[in-house]
Amino acid sequence: MTFRTLDDADLQGRRALVRVDFNVPMQDGAVSDDTRLRAALPTIEKLRQGGAKTILLAHFDRPKGKRVPEMSLSPVVGPLSKLLGAPVAFADDCVGDAAAQAVAAMKDGDVLLLENVRFHAGEEKNDADFAKALAANGDLYVNDAFSAAHRAHASTEGLARLLPAYAGEQMRKELQALHAALGEPQRPVMGIVGGAKVSTKLDLLNNLVGKLDYLAIGGGMANTFLFAQGIEIGGSLCEKEMADTAREILEKAKAAGCHVILPTDAVVAKDLAPNAPNRVAELAGPNGVAAEEKIFDIGPNTLKQVLDAMSEAKTLIWNGPFGVFEVEPFDKATVDAAKHAARLAVSGKLVAVAGGGDTVAALNAAGVSQDFTFVSTAGGAFLEWMEGKELPGVAALSR
Repeated sequence: MTFRTLDDADLQGRRALVRVDFNVPMQDGAVSDDTRLRAALPTIEKLRQGGAKTILLAHFDRPKGKRVPEMSLSPVVGPLSKLLGAPVAFADDCVGDAAAQAVAAMKDGDVLLLENVRFHAGEEKNDADFAKALAANGDLYVNDAFSAAHRAHASTEGLARLLPAYAGEQMRKELQALHAALGEPQRPVMGIVGGAKVSTKLDLLNNLVGKLDYLAIGGGMANTFLFAQGIEIGGSLCEKEMADTAREILEKAKAAGCHVILPTDAVVAKDLAPNAPNRVAELAGPNGVAAEEKIFDIGPNTLKQVLDAMSEAKTLIWNGPFGVFEVEPFDKATVDAAKHAARLAVSGKLVAVAGGGDTVAALNAAGVSQDFTFVSTAGGAFLEWMEGKELPGVAALSR
């Protein structure tokens, strides 16, 4: 897929409507994590240097089409201005007179943040009149919010149909990384999929087994696959009703030549607590999981299989941890695998792409996020892309 970038645009004096992701964590009315603000900086700087008027569109939380003062974007202005090293103006609406007057007051190179687009019901309905009201304040449209690209909303899809549309720098980076991971990857390609339930990642698994050379399944969802094969899992989290589906996925993987790595041993304990008494259970042997025990991580033999496959792979795509990484010592496999992937990526032997909230948190806990080729902070959009679904906000940018 090809799309226009800001390299293709004449920016001088033009009003650029930029969809960004400023749905940032807040605590006591202040921004508590500015990661998403920082992600928008390259696009804002490129527009400013090109002489454009940068008009930022974003949502915050779920006001459901009503004005909710606690969900205003105004607390973002100070932190963004500080990061930019330049003033950022604010308009208390994204359409109408307030927005039009604020845009009219702008000079080339200025930056303006408009109020929460979700204060209007037309945003999530992708209402044509609301999209036109937004478009009235712009000469071109830039989408820099991959995390919102799976939604066909007025500010993510509708606007791209009304104005010349371009991918922002963060969007470009994300799409290029994802294309390198599953579009035209270097082979062998390995996937790691974890999480609590097979049911929430059914589309993902069905899509990946046809595209990967190796698939390592971890987290609670691995227990369902073990149960489906008649392996005792004690009191572990399991979707027993998904056993037939799990077997179908394994058959599909086999037919596609995708080697699935499931746990052959596991770290088990009776209770989930920091440094709880635990042991390694050989899943298919006499030393298996007892009725009162639960699986909280993959064991050392399984981890070795994962690391060996990773060393053979040229491309890795990762979504979901192997164990309950938030609680020691059940973080070991996830941390060790993350560090191994990071070393391979840094040495140029592996293209390592990861995404999803738990995955990002796990890589941060391992201290290796900066060493991966790319780490996506887009949860739902990243997952839907991995499922092989078309993302409306991305499709709207195609040439």
